Amino acid sequence: MLRRGRPEGPLARPGARGRAVRENLAGYGFLIPWLVGFFGLTLIPMAYSLYLSFTSYNIFSPPKWIGLDNYIRMFTNDPAFIQSAQITLVYVIVGTPITLAAALGVAMLLNYRDRGAAFFRSSFYAPSLIGGSVSVAIVWRAMFASDGPVDSGLSFFGIDLGGWVGNPALVLPMMILLHVWQFGATMVIFLAGLKQIPKELYEAAEMDGAGAWHRFRAVTLPMLSPVIFFNLLLGLIGAFQVFAAAYIISNGTGGPAGMTNFVTVYMYKRGFSDGQMGYAAAIAWVLLIVVAVIALILFRTQRSWVHYSGDNR
Repeated sequence: MLRRGRPEGPLARPGARGRAVRENLAGYGFLIPWLVGFFGLTLIPMAYSLYLSFTSYNIFSPPKWIGLDNYIRMFTNDPAFIQSAQITLVYVIVGTPITLAAALGVAMLLNYRDRGAAFFRSSFYAPSLIGGSVSVAIVWRAMFASDGPVDSGLSFFGIDLGGWVGNPALVLPMMILLHVWQFGATMVIFLAGLKQIPKELYEAAEMDGAGAWHRFRAVTLPMLSPVIFFNLLLGLIGAFQVFAAAYIISNGTGGPAGMTNFVTVYMYKRGFSDGQMGYAAAIAWVLLIVVAVIALILFRTQRSWVHYSGDNR
């Protein structure tokens, strides 16, 4: 028979309820630094930037509410923004697949090589650690400048391009090459995924007469599809955020002919060079919405091409 007026269970013991409360308070105490960072450095600044996107604000005077004027101007009366959006899309659409293909190809080579694999993994991964630094952008600009090592090497074979940095037709391919050169982190993730594919699947496919290409299509790609999805998503998000290299290589101008004037560079120039903080905030939110829509599309369409272990689809 249960006694009335006295709870049963672990909390009925003397001090158990107080101990549970203290443990909860300790947990929330450890969360305080994260909560302060989330609200103080992420959520509140994002909300304030959203408000600024509907204002005219130049830092030195209070924001003035102008409604949707910044967004209307962006798409109807700002050819420079349209050009920067087009250049950014070309950079993303061309650079991301090439980076994924290069990373997957090198990962497959390293997956079948045991001798010296650690050295080669480190060598290919190193550029991704320093690729976003200012020093690398400066070196890259010097390499592809007129009379630089790349230009001199091509001239030796009779190809005279006169440098890539000052050529509007070549500066964007040069930026894409810099992006592809930093495939190390993506390669490591691909390599980890390849290590998880059972060798029995390749052996069974080989016994059925499948060649290397058919094994790649029928075994490697389906089994690696979750990793491909992950790298594709991160690659697209990272490509949209390109800034440091473009800003350094163009000396902050976005040239030549605006061909390195990516959306992030244009946003920086409008906000900090021209003092149009409200307009820059609007550009930032448009960029955020575009990236969010692309991520949503990828998540919506993954069911048709991403295969997870144990999935019965």
